[in-house]
Amino acid sequence: MKQLICLFLLFATRLFAAPLTHDALQERITAPYALGEQISPDGVWSLLNSGGGEAGFVFQTGPLAPLPGFSGKPIDILVMLDLDGRFINTQLVSHNEPIFVSGLGEAPLRDFLSQYQGHSISEQLVIGTPYGASSSGSDLVFLDGVTKATASVRIAHESILAATLQVAREKMQGVSAGPPPQPKLSYNEPLSWDDLIAQGLVGRITASFGEVDQEFAGTLWADDGDYSFDPNDLFLDLYVIDMGPPAVANAVLAAETLAEVAAVRQRAPDDELILLIEAGHHGLVSDEFVRNTTPDRISAQQDALPLALRDADILPNLKENLPAKLHDATHMVVRLDRRLGFDPTREWTMTAHAQRSHGMFQPETHEVDFSTQIIMPERFYIFPQGVEKLSPFMEAVHNRQMDLWLLIGFLAVLFLCLAQQSRLAALRLFPYVRFGLLAIMTGFIGFWGQGQLSVVTPLAVVNAAIGGGSLSVLLYDPFSLLIWAATFVGFVLWGRGFFCGWLCPFGALQEFSHHIGRLLHLPQIRPPRSVARAMLWTGPIALVGLVLTTVFWPTHTEMVVEVEPFKTAITMHFARPWPYAIWAGAWIMVSMVWFKGFCRSLCPLGAAMRVGGFLRFRRWIPRRAECGSPCQLCRVKCHYDAIENSGKIRYSECFQCLDCVTIHDSDSKCVPLIIARKRLEKMTNQGGEALVEQ
Repeated sequence: MKQLICLFLLFATRLFAAPLTHDALQERITAPYALGEQISPDGVWSLLNSGGGEAGFVFQTGPLAPLPGFSGKPIDILVMLDLDGRFINTQLVSHNEPIFVSGLGEAPLRDFLSQYQGHSISEQLVIGTPYGASSSGSDLVFLDGVTKATASVRIAHESILAATLQVAREKMQGVSAGPPPQPKLSYNEPLSWDDLIAQGLVGRITASFGEVDQEFAGTLWADDGDYSFDPNDLFLDLYVIDMGPPAVANAVLAAETLAEVAAVRQRAPDDELILLIEAGHHGLVSDEFVRNTTPDRISAQQDALPLALRDADILPNLKENLPAKLHDATHMVVRLDRRLGFDPTREWTMTAHAQRSHGMFQPETHEVDFSTQIIMPERFYIFPQGVEKLSPFMEAVHNRQMDLWLLIGFLAVLFLCLAQQSRLAALRLFPYVRFGLLAIMTGFIGFWGQGQLSVVTPLAVVNAAIGGGSLSVLLYDPFSLLIWAATFVGFVLWGRGFFCGWLCPFGALQEFSHHIGRLLHLPQIRPPRSVARAMLWTGPIALVGLVLTTVFWPTHTEMVVEVEPFKTAITMHFARPWPYAIWAGAWIMVSMVWFKGFCRSLCPLGAAMRVGGFLRFRRWIPRRAECGSPCQLCRVKCHYDAIENSGKIRYSECFQCLDCVTIHDSDSKCVPLIIARKRLEKMTNQGGEALVEQ
């Protein structure tokens, strides 16, 4: 039993993106730094300077902030942060963003990540470009995005901010980064504008023209103000109202805007909406502001760390009973993402920036700040209890539980069908049943579930065994792990045929291609038996070459393993550079004239699967004494050449297609049964004639 368990582990699951090991991390650390000890179970490591002293932190965004990317999977980025909260380096670890996998390539994404170096988490980092020279004096730090990849780049940016702010709060400030409070949507209480003011639920920033002049006094910009107003007039009169609690929103917003707010809550439940009302002359944004981006005249902080403000693209209307000056003011709704560490029940700061420019052609800009503190009462919020962190395996199971249940159901049906293979093969519509099962398997297990098994997994196990690594990486993809488990059981029961014939999506694509070729009446190529037997060695040779590459030249393994077209055809849906797409597509086209040519020749995984022919418990395919001598029908009809002249089944080459079982059990196809039936009919006829004569 122990041997079976070990063998199962050796053929478990394909490599999945996981936290880097100590050695892998150390290779990515740039001089003069070195990797220290792991200081957090979620993958935060200490960073050491050249003298061995603590210099900062190293972590991946994947475990800390697994925000789903455009592909549905997180973008994993390695971050090196010094003790002052400044980025030392940001490196791409893994991603599945289609626009960068093919088309643009990874270079633009890596160039984008290189912009963080030298910037601090205390800066207002935003994606975009400053519109006009007047914005050059803003506190905003602009990072150039990537054209055609706006969504993916913003998700990468938010992943970096979320993970970095979490580390900064916990490791540098000692502030817990537990689950943020959520607005209590079911809680409501009647509130008026006066109630909001009296209870301190409205933050307000005011500054007269005279006060702004005093702030700029003695600077280059002292005489660049607007002196057409009375010094006592309010240059800035900003009201800040947290719209997260429905009771507060109901007290301020008109019915149509409440409906918009409800729609945003439904679409983005982690966003906290903040209403800004500016009744002075300052305004909320400059002339260069673009909707859905970060406002350039206001900013927010909590725990001395920046909060990422973003325009919510809502044009708010206020309730009619509010003071008239509020209706005549400038209105704007911004949003704060609670996933990035924002807690509205702890004090946070809203800051307005009063900016002046000096000069005509290349003006120099400067700004002074005016702030207010906001804190919301806890009665408006629900505080989720921190849950015990699941193991990577259990978290993966939880995230894919529906897919796993469907996979279990499909595998149960498949096992049940093959356990009754004679009944299955005897069905009049058996070819269509087989095509249906293969189509479901290809669509669900292959394209949807990404469960295409690959030789990468055995190679990763070999590499881990040689390098003393851990096999825990196998637990990060329970979907593929379950398929490996089913394949191992199939080994024991039927040999390699269970996987190669029924569970390999790329093999199914080749089979479908073959039948399309027959419908098109294309010529069918069947290599001479001697050539076919010689080509059986190409798979084992490819497998040995891959193993040797893994052992002696591991850096080239990723390139050499591309001999498998599975990643291109199934995992990436052919969205790869043209050499890979041509390689995969060519094998599918070849199958139109040569039945499953890749499976029967070059496939290294198929070569490894041949061991299933020796693990099976019994011979499942029925045979008769006449099979092979004199009858050769099954051997001639076998597309895989898996039947010897003697009639014996070579299970190491059998794909369990059941065509020979259909022939064996049919009294209209099996030659011995046909002969026996005709003999019986002849004897019956002779017996009847004898009775008539008597």
